Amino acid sequence: MTKKTSTTAEKKPETAAKSAGFSQAPINAGLSGEQKIGLFRTMLRIRRFEERSLRAYQAKKIGGFLHLYIGQEAVAAGCCSLMGKDDHVITAYRDHGHAIAVGMDTKGLMAELYGKATGCSKGKGGSMHYFDPTRNFWGGHGIVGGQIPLGTGLAYALKYQGKKGAAMAFMGDGAVNQGAVHEAYNLASLWNLPVVFVIENNGYSMGTSQERSSAGELAQRAAGYDMEWGQCNGHDVYEVRATMDKFLSKAREQSRPSTVEIDTYRYRGHSVADPDNTYRSKAEIEEYRRTKDPIQVFQDQLVAAKVLDAAIVEKIDAEARAEADQAADFAEASPFPTPDDIQKDVYWEADNPSERKSHGRLFFE
Repeated sequence: MTKKTSTTAEKKPETAAKSAGFSQAPINAGLSGEQKIGLFRTMLRIRRFEERSLRAYQAKKIGGFLHLYIGQEAVAAGCCSLMGKDDHVITAYRDHGHAIAVGMDTKGLMAELYGKATGCSKGKGGSMHYFDPTRNFWGGHGIVGGQIPLGTGLAYALKYQGKKGAAMAFMGDGAVNQGAVHEAYNLASLWNLPVVFVIENNGYSMGTSQERSSAGELAQRAAGYDMEWGQCNGHDVYEVRATMDKFLSKAREQSRPSTVEIDTYRYRGHSVADPDNTYRSKAEIEEYRRTKDPIQVFQDQLVAAKVLDAAIVEKIDAEARAEADQAADFAEASPFPTPDDIQKDVYWEADNPSERKSHGRLFFE
């Protein structure tokens, strides 16, 4: 993995001592013990949900793709914990962590993986297409980089409506080379839109290391569009929150876009159908797990601060495992969509025939 060394404002912290200082950043220092435990619980719930999803996939309960978020939990949990009522999130196909972090019910999430009618997208979206407009969560998109212009549109809507909110548009490191991303950067800067483009850089895109696929610093490309940019480590939820708070505040208060690159790591393959270690060594994966696992890092921090102890950790873990199992049981017991459901939720006029104004056929056999 290519290691980044600087931001527009300051050098990235390189030592454990500096990293520990992020816990004292204003946005983190004000957290209560209960709120810190809540963050830890969210991260652990994401991990256990993903592990249970993998077991379901291996048992042939889930078809299609399954992109797991294991190893990246601090990014979604940290970023989404900063959301206010007028903030919005849109992301790519590795969307389970973000969905849980914004508060979606894991029963509906698991049912969606199973293709069941009780899923959050009624069984029609699967792993890559979670949505919950009531929580300002706009997916879940399978086209690489395709969600970034949409996230820019969310920011445009916020500005048009005069709301002091921000849109977080997440993408992977592989998406940064897509033309649609650069078109979105250009318009966001030209129109002074309140968007933070978040690059979750797990180092390998689908299976090619960043150093072999992408020239230069990914976040720094924003400078070409007159945007501020920053970088941080994604294994420390305190660092994620401290970094993102600055750029979200700029979006809300100054209506200016920015790009933040968060260095993170996924333990599994690009999707579970892909091998984990043909393009990286087992030793590399285990070294990251041993030294930078985001859940273990945060747990150690909270234990050291006497916010957590072994008994609380065990209880939270047991609850997270039980929740994931209950979600799988719910999905298993839920019905599949009916053949008639294929023509629902496609055209608004088809679902609201009394208000239809167009003529002609909407569907063709």
